Amino acid sequence: MALRCAAPGRVRWLARALAGPARLLPPPAAATAPLGPARLPPPRPSARFASTAGPGPEGPQRRVVVVRITSPIAWLRTRFYYLLIRLYFDQEFSVEEFTRGAKQAFSLVSKLLSQRKLDLLDELVSPEVLQVLKEKISLLPDSHRDALAADIDSIMYTTEGDVRIYYDDDGRKFVSILMCFWYLNGANLPDEVPGGAKVFQIVFGDESTKEKKHLLTANYEFQREFTEGAKPDWTITRIEHPRLLE
Repeated sequence: MALRCAAPGRVRWLARALAGPARLLPPPAAATAPLGPARLPPPRPSARFASTAGPGPEGPQRRVVVVRITSPIAWLRTRFYYLLIRLYFDQEFSVEEFTRGAKQAFSLVSKLLSQRKLDLLDELVSPEVLQVLKEKISLLPDSHRDALAADIDSIMYTTEGDVRIYYDDDGRKFVSILMCFWYLNGANLPDEVPGGAKVFQIVFGDESTKEKKHLLTANYEFQREFTEGAKPDWTITRIEHPRLLE
C-alpha cells in the first residue's frame, strides 16, 4: 500500500493510499545542520473551544471551533521556506495541496497504528521510526491505542510546526515539514494520563444523550528528497502522539 498525492503536479503524496502500490524513499543518511535559524519546537495552541447549536431532526447539532494565535515570526519563517522550495526545488509546490495530503496521510497512518497493522507501514514510514513504533505499540493499553486513530472528519486543526531545507554528506537535497494536528477521539481515556498531564474533554448533547470526546494532538514529519532524478515521494520520519505514545 502506498500514499501518493491526489493533487496534480510534482508534489505527490503519501495520501493516495488506496490508489495503488508505490515506493517511498528511505530516510537519508545523517545530514548536516539545516539552513537558516535553529529548529523551533512544535507550536502549542492558544485556543478556545466553543459549540454552536441549531435545530436538527435528532436535536441540536454542535460543532467545535478551535481558535489559535500564531506567532508572526514563525508564520513569516515558514512562508519564507515555502518560497525557497518553489524557487529552487519545485515550482509547483502548493501549501494547500501539501496540507490536504498530510491530513489524509495522518488519518490513514494513525488508524493503522491503532489497529496494530504495522506491516502496512513499511513503505510509508522510515525503518528507524517504524522499529521504535513496534516496540511502543506493543506496550500500550487498549484505551491509549484506540486514541491514536484520527478520522479525517475529526481533525479540528492542522498547521505546520517547522520547515527545514538541508543537504547530506553526499550533496543530496532534502526538505522536511513537521505538521501538527488537533483531533477529536472518543476513546475511553482517564481525565489524566501518566505524567499528570490533563486531557481536554468536550461533551456533546444533553444529559440523556451526551457524548464525551477528547481533544488530542499529534506531530508527523514528512520528508522528501529533491535531488535531481530522485522520486517525488514523501516519507514519514517522525511520529509523536503526546501523552499517548511516549
